[in-house]
Amino acid sequence: MKYAFCNEMFGQEPFDQVAGTMRALGYTGVEIAPFTLLPPTDAFDARHVSATKRREIRQQAEAAGLEVVGLHWLLAKTSGFYLTSPDGATRRATADYLKALVELCSELGGTLMVLGSPQQRNLLPGVGYNDAEAYAAEILREAMPTCAAHGVTIAVEPLGPAEGNFMLTAKSGIHLAELVDSPHCRLHLDVKAMSSEADPIDVIIQDSREWLAHFHVNDPNLLGPGMGDVQYGPILTALDDVDYAGWLSLEVFKYEPSPVEIAQRSIEYLRKIEAAIAREG
Repeated sequence: MKYAFCNEMFGQEPFDQVAGTMRALGYTGVEIAPFTLLPPTDAFDARHVSATKRREIRQQAEAAGLEVVGLHWLLAKTSGFYLTSPDGATRRATADYLKALVELCSELGGTLMVLGSPQQRNLLPGVGYNDAEAYAAEILREAMPTCAAHGVTIAVEPLGPAEGNFMLTAKSGIHLAELVDSPHCRLHLDVKAMSSEADPIDVIIQDSREWLAHFHVNDPNLLGPGMGDVQYGPILTALDDVDYAGWLSLEVFKYEPSPVEIAQRSIEYLRKIEAAIAREG
C-alpha cells in the first residue's frame, strides 16, 4: 500500500517542514487542499496561486521524497461556484474553475482531484435530485477535455448525511460518473462516509471495484484509522482483493493530540494490518 496525507491538517505550518516530517513517518504522498496555498481569505481562488508558488510546493515535495497525489476540497472557501446550481452562468463559472484546478494539479505534479466540497453541491431550494445530478454531470463533462489534456482524473466523493443531501452513497457516485462517461471521471471512497451506508465497507469496495480511483482512511470519530471503532482488516483485505493500486490517504478532521501523533499512530496501525494480511496470504 502507498500512504499519503492531506496537508490541511497542518494548517499554516511551512510546507517544507511538514513534508519532511511526514516522509520520516513513512508517508510517500501528499494530497493538497488548494486553499492552503494562500493566506486565509473569505473568497479563495486557486487562479491567484502564482507560478512561483506552484513551483515551490512541487520542488519542496520532491526534495522531501513525496509525490503530489493531487488536490481535494476543490471548491472549499471559494465564492460563486456551485456543482448543482440551476443557474447556467454559475455552472459555466464552476466548470471553468475546475479546469483551472486541473491545471494547478498538473503543475504541482498531481494526477488526481477529489471532488467533495459538500457546501458547494448540496441541493438548493426547489432543485430535485435528478436535476441536480444532471447539472453536476454537465459541469464535469465540460472539464473532461482539460483533464484528458493534463492527465488528471476527477474522482467524485460520496459523503454521508451528516455533510449534506447530495451523492450520499458509492452507488450514487458511480451513477454520476456514468453520466459523465469519461475515463477521467472516477470514484473516490472515504471510510468515514462509507460508515453511514447500509452495506459493510468491504462490500462497498467490492461493488465499486471497476470505478475506484482513490481512498481516504479515517474513522467516523473524525480521527485516524485505528483510533476509533472501525476495524481495517476487512477494509484492507477488500482493497487487496480488488487489486487496488492507489493511495491510502489520511484525512482527519480532529487534530488532537496532534497531527504528527495522529499520522504516526495511523500509519503504524495500517502497516500492522497490512503485514497480518500478507502473512495470511
